[in-house]
Amino acid sequence: MRLRKKPWIEEAMKEVQGEYVFLHDIDKFKGHWQEMFPGKRLCLEIGCGKGRFTIGMAELYPDKAFIGIETQHDIAYFPAKAAKDKELTNVKIICANAENLLDWFEPGEIKELYLNFSDPWPKARHAKRRLTHRNFLALYKQLLGEGGHLRFKTDNRALFDFSVEEFKEFGLQIIALSYDLHHSEYENPVQTEYEQKFSALGTPINFCEVVF
Repeated sequence: MRLRKKPWIEEAMKEVQGEYVFLHDIDKFKGHWQEMFPGKRLCLEIGCGKGRFTIGMAELYPDKAFIGIETQHDIAYFPAKAAKDKELTNVKIICANAENLLDWFEPGEIKELYLNFSDPWPKARHAKRRLTHRNFLALYKQLLGEGGHLRFKTDNRALFDFSVEEFKEFGLQIIALSYDLHHSEYENPVQTEYEQKFSALGTPINFCEVVF
């Protein structure tokens, strides 16, 4: 569902653009992200929404850098504003379509990739749009390089089952898998907005971590 445009966003975005959020010419940073975050391991969340996960992880792990991607202009402002308010130096937000990942990052530049509550695209004819489809996995393989980690959370069991099969068919090493993350042995230090909502309704959260 596309949100109604907030008329004040354009002006407010100017407060964070260029320092916390990037809207244009993102390809100029390709191969140079580490210069922004010296000595920090680079982590990426695709579809960061209002940023509860990206911001929370950045606060918990100051030795890592977190880059969030959000396509919707009206939404991308919020994680950038939160990073500014908290004076976080290990957060950047990209407001653009994630299909262009390889234009923005050198192979192996990102070490950890997070997919949290991605659009399930339930119709079979839309399977290739799912962010865990093998076509995207091929893209992530270049992005992460050998040894890179992908962590995936969803409340949607059908999407989760599809994703696990894609991971297996693609030859990825599954090192963690749970159909009820909140009652498992796996660490889950930061919950997303959707995760809190679904968990409160009693919906189990599915989790999988794979290595490329």
